[in-house]
Amino acid sequence: MRILFVAMADSVHTARWIAQLRDTGWDLHLFPAIWPCRADPDLDGVTLHGVGWWRPPGLRPGVKVAGLWPPNRGAYRLEQWRQRWLPQAGRSWQLARVIRRLQPTLVHSLEMQRAGYLTLESRQHLGAVHFPPWIYSCWGNDLYHFGRQPEHAARVRAVLAGCDYFIADCARDLELARELGLRGRALGVFPTGGGYAVEALQALREGPPATRRVILVKGYQNWAGRALVALQAVHRCADALQAYEIAVYSAPPEVAAVAQHVAAMTGLRVRVLAAVPHAELLRWMGRARVAVGMNVTDGTPNTMLEAMIMGALPVQSDTISTREWITDGVNGLLVPPEDVNALVAALRRAVSDGALVTQAAEHNARLARERLDENVIRPQVTAMYRQVAE
Repeated sequence: MRILFVAMADSVHTARWIAQLRDTGWDLHLFPAIWPCRADPDLDGVTLHGVGWWRPPGLRPGVKVAGLWPPNRGAYRLEQWRQRWLPQAGRSWQLARVIRRLQPTLVHSLEMQRAGYLTLESRQHLGAVHFPPWIYSCWGNDLYHFGRQPEHAARVRAVLAGCDYFIADCARDLELARELGLRGRALGVFPTGGGYAVEALQALREGPPATRRVILVKGYQNWAGRALVALQAVHRCADALQAYEIAVYSAPPEVAAVAQHVAAMTGLRVRVLAAVPHAELLRWMGRARVAVGMNVTDGTPNTMLEAMIMGALPVQSDTISTREWITDGVNGLLVPPEDVNALVAALRRAVSDGALVTQAAEHNARLARERLDENVIRPQVTAMYRQVAE
């Protein structure tokens, strides 16, 4: 089987999804949805297309690059010229040429606004009759946020009308996709990056969760995240958090500045984790008592799933989709994403109720083994591809 992925090459979710298929013997290819191309350090076992005439730095030896010409001399200058004179808009024609040349068994777009739109344009170039079966995987905000934006709504509906198969990362978006015009067949719900090596990750956890003294805060602050709400809540219950270290990850400069201001005003130990690799973030999850994620429109947050695997109590925004994993007060705490008072109450409970933290960790460990383990997910994913190919 030959699969052509259209996805963000620098995304850990892309790298992890493709990693599930390394041992299948299938012929795996990737056309980066963003150009110029950077690749996630864990990307492996795939052939890259459309990245120019030189090998992007940092690629693993198992990543091949198609179309390297000339092989070395002058390649960097030629690539600079191409980036200047061939705009991003030409990528859809380039993808169409790759599809025509490769003749893949199927095309799989991971994410909508970059990969899905690009795939749709290349399908329009080639014509639906000559286009391979197309799977589109919905990531967090693809539909729930962008499907309601006037500048995106028509293209979102066009992708859903054009794809042959659909994968969601939460049940909420299965229904939403149908409301927005999905014509193809839904293949089910899978975590964005596939399964996890649950047993190996749980072996990295540090101590019983109720004894841990780290609170992790997701640093996203934009249309999708509300890190400043989380930091405001930390400020307001600083009296209960003096024994804890507050670690803020994935924080843009403005969030990092607010975090340092909170530290100066309260005396709390606050650490901003800059550009933390995925493996290191998982270790932080294994040291944390609480993991706070204030998302506005996300599907199933990967950081929430990782907190569950590593024993940290998820204090998570209630975006409907999170209820598919968290029962409030049983294996986590759910709050409205912009309600500071509710988050203050949740944080106070999280640091004072050791029984809840212990109970939640045990509950989530069972859920992880049943619903997140790679040995459960991988066979489902490979069976899905075989079903589509047949």
